[in-house]
Amino acid sequence: MNTADLRAGAVPHSNLPAEQFPALTQLEGVVHCFTTRVAGIDVAQDKAEALRRLDKVHRAIRSEIGAGPFVTAEQVHGEKIAVVTSKQGDESFAGCDGLITNQRGVWLGIYVADCCAVYLVDPVRRVAGLVHSGKKGTDLGIVGNAVEQMAVRFDSAPEDLIVQLSPCIRPPHYEIDFAAQIIAQCRERGVENVHDCAVCTACDLERYYSYRAEKGRTGRMLALLAMSL
Repeated sequence: MNTADLRAGAVPHSNLPAEQFPALTQLEGVVHCFTTRVAGIDVAQDKAEALRRLDKVHRAIRSEIGAGPFVTAEQVHGEKIAVVTSKQGDESFAGCDGLITNQRGVWLGIYVADCCAVYLVDPVRRVAGLVHSGKKGTDLGIVGNAVEQMAVRFDSAPEDLIVQLSPCIRPPHYEIDFAAQIIAQCRERGVENVHDCAVCTACDLERYYSYRAEKGRTGRMLALLAMSL
């Protein structure tokens, strides 16, 4: 695991609640962010209502970073990866927890609150992937599946991939360290460049939402990723 500059930083020139990861900001033609807790919005609701209340701010963040067509996954805690092959309007793929694409200007989006958003970028073949991996998805090997699908669908070589793990829940606030499992799964498939911000969502409720710490009634962070070139 890369240990230099792991901590996420604020999006430059923006006052919006979002951060970026050094390993991805240095990649030409890659645009991304990870939203944080939004002050002043009551999200002690079920998921649908919390997302509805956060939607205006999330849209503003997407606009700030130039997001175009917005593609999300249903997120059913499985291992299925959807392949985005065309640039259309906003869309949600049913029954899957991961998205991969070689389309420029298509924004991949994943919502998390303790689970890990895993960013995968192939800067050689210009392919992007974004995966929702919590305990169940990690047990099913969804990130490894994404690496394999990027190779099969777009000829991405594992050694070319840049992988970034978002903030997620970690021990002692959770009984297992699925972030460590995700990293191990990447290594098993030949991914050499793996970055982990090492941040626990349940440790900082002023900055992040935590499903476990807030007993299921909370907001969601939005992970965004696109290839712009």
